[in-house]
Order: sequence, then structure tokens, then C-alpha cells
Amino acid sequence: MSEITGTSEQNKMGTAPVAPLLVSMSVPMIISMLVQALYNIIDSAFVAQFDENALMAVSLAFPIQILMIAVCSGTCVGINALLSRSLGEQKPEEARLAAVNGIFLCAVSAVVFALFGLFGSRIYFSSQTKDPVIIEYGVQYLQICTIFSFGIFGEFVFERIIQSTGRTIYNMFSQGIGAITNIILDPIMIFGLFGFPALGIRGAAIATVVGQILAMFVSLFFNITRNPEVNISMRGFRPHGHTIRIIYAVGVPSIIMQAITSVMVYCMNRILDIFSPTEEIAKAAVNVLGIYFKLQSFIFMPIFGLNNGMIPIIAYNYGMQKGRRIMDTVKLSIAISVGIMLVGFVAFQLFAPLLMMIFNASGLLLTMGVPALKGISFSFLFAGYCVVVGSVFQALGNGLYSLIVSVARQLLCILPLAYLFGHIWGLDAVWYSFPMAEIICMIISSLLLKRMYDKKIRIMND
Repeated sequence: MSEITGTSEQNKMGTAPVAPLLVSMSVPMIISMLVQALYNIIDSAFVAQFDENALMAVSLAFPIQILMIAVCSGTCVGINALLSRSLGEQKPEEARLAAVNGIFLCAVSAVVFALFGLFGSRIYFSSQTKDPVIIEYGVQYLQICTIFSFGIFGEFVFERIIQSTGRTIYNMFSQGIGAITNIILDPIMIFGLFGFPALGIRGAAIATVVGQILAMFVSLFFNITRNPEVNISMRGFRPHGHTIRIIYAVGVPSIIMQAITSVMVYCMNRILDIFSPTEEIAKAAVNVLGIYFKLQSFIFMPIFGLNNGMIPIIAYNYGMQKGRRIMDTVKLSIAISVGIMLVGFVAFQLFAPLLMMIFNASGLLLTMGVPALKGISFSFLFAGYCVVVGSVFQALGNGLYSLIVSVARQLLCILPLAYLFGHIWGLDAVWYSFPMAEIICMIISSLLLKRMYDKKIRIMND
């Protein structure tokens, strides 16, 4: 049986000064996620050197990878919020059930994606392109990533369990080891170095899943040996319906919110194709969008790492009814996030050509990519605030607000604006749908944050 007891690790989330607490909780996650973002960039950079059609296949596969991460991350948001809140309320049995049922849910999700990879990947790529080379590359890449998706699901759930007890330092090691493994294996397996066969795009996929599986086992080891609050033994496990419903009450809106990104990218690829006068321009436009999402992950990943440190602090103090600590954490997180995004904006404005050349860009791809990166990066000025506020909604148990904002941004704003701008001003104007959507998102987020503050935080007596 699992046992969870109150410790100083938990007490510090209710008593330690907010600024050093947030830093100590977030910095390990920020570092590990920066490493992850780096290997995403390097992965695509090596694929681009192998074959531009392979880069196109990876770009078209990206919506499914986003969907996988959405299910992983969204489910774990529900697990994390329930675990942290239960610990704050001194309810160890509820926290135990959150951990073991979370592991079960992630295992089931991995099986679903494996089945999609086996039976649906060719249909998926055929819906986006008629080029047989790109389809074949895409199937090779996506089948490996989905069939072995248990690695990323296991990595996510074990890292979130240990994170819920305040020990984020161990996630830095597990994610870092997985990412570095991927970086090392990429050139070896893609190009066939040191006696290995040259596997091309298959090699990129294998390097990715090996890194994820290794990170999963490292995180599992840390949970067993360094996390006395949560014993994750599955012996005698039976699914607990009430706990699963609570997890998904927060997790499903988060899953949908992030899965919408998958839908948005898929539809954006189609819009870019519509407003491209030739097949060559359409291929370049899709590759530019794929490159942007790889590069922007290096800017957004630190924000996600910050949020991963912020969520258990807010959830714990919500359980303890400490409104002042909640708001201090929110304000500091927003300030840090906006600062990080300003750095990203300046980098995209000043170094867009160099960023494109990481992916072996030249000719049309470079000419189209530089103004696209500069135009989209105006969204960074508003996105940091919106991302943090969305995570605040989740930490306080209202994932619906995050869903509302995400739907407004990506389905009701970006896609219609992209189509409208493309229809009126042409392909180059499509990129400006991103900053316009973030402005609208910022307004909606602020209104919902005030509503939540009035209903849940203002009434706390602390």
C-alpha cells in the first residue's frame, strides 16, 4: 500500500518565502525543459541535413506529437493538482489514489497511441500530401514515435508524481539524461556513425524514443528511492472511478486545450497550402511553420518549467486557504514569464536569419522564413502572461477557463484570422494572425482571472 505523510518538503510550500520557493521549484524544471527544447531543435536540424522531404515529414507529423504531449501533460496536470491539493489538505489516501490511478491512465493512453501508429499513420499523412516520398518518411517516423510512446507517458507521470512533493531537482536529472541521450544518438543513427547503419528519419525517431524510455526509468528510480511521501506500488491495484473523474475534471480541459494546438497546426498547414501559388512555395511554408514551432519551444519551455514549479505551490496553498501566498506566486510568475518572452522577442527580431540557418535553410525557405519568424514573434509580447494565467486556472481546479482561452486563441482567432489575412493580403500576412490572437487572449484571460479571484481567493481569511 502507498503511504503519503506530511513533511518539511510539503510544509515549505505553505511557509517558505514565495520568491526563493518558486525559484527552487522552477529552476530545475526550466533547465531540464531547455535541454528538451534544445534536442527538439537539434533533432529537426539533423533531419534537415539528411533530406528536406524528411524535414517536411517531421513537420507534418508534429500535430500528432503535440496531441501525444497534450494527453500526457493534461492528464498529469490533473494528477499533479489532485496530489498537491490532497497533501495540502492532509488527505494521504486521496493523494495515494491520485498517483496510482494516474499511472494507470497514462498506460492506457500509450496503448491507444500505439494502435494509431500501427493502423492510422499512413491515412493521416495521405490526408496532407500526395508526395509518396514524404508519406513514406512520415509513416516511418511516426510509427516508431507512437508505438513506443509508453516512454514519454511514463516519463511524464513519474516526474509529476515526484514534483508534487516539491522535489523538482530530480526531474532536471531525468529529463536532462533523456534529452542528452537523444542529442548524442541523433547523428549516430541518422547518418550511421561509429559503425551504426545509417537509418535516416527512422534513426531520428529511434533516438527520440530511446531518450524518453531512459528518462522514464530514471524518474521511476528516483520515485522509488528518493520519494518517501509516495509509494507507487501497483500491487493489488484496481481503477478508482471517483479519483479518475477528479483527475479528468481538471485534466480533460487541459488535454483539449493543448490538443487544440494539434488541430490548429494541422489546419494551418492546409491554409498555407491554399494560399501558396506553387507546390514548392507550399512546401517551404509548411517547413517554416514547423521550424517556428521547434524554435519557439526554446522560448516557451522555460515558461512551462516555471508553471510546473508554480502549480503545486498554488494548489497546496489553495488547499491551505492561503490567498495572499497564491497571489504573490501568481504575480511573480507573470513577471518572470513576461521577462523571458521579451528576451525571445528580441532574439527572433535580431537573429532570424541565423535561426533559420540552423535548419540548413537557403533560397526560398530562408527568404520566406525570416519575415515569418519576425512577424510571429510579436505574439511573445502577450503570450507569457496568457500561459501563466492559464496554468493558474488549472492549479485552482478550473481547467474550463483555460479551455475557453485556448479555444478562443487557436480556433476562433488564429485560424479565421490566418484565412482572412491570406485571402486579403496573401501568404506573407498569414503569420500576423498569431500576435492578433494573443492580444485577444490576454484580454479574455484578464477578465477570467479577475472573476476567479473574486470567487475563490478574495474570500480567504489569511
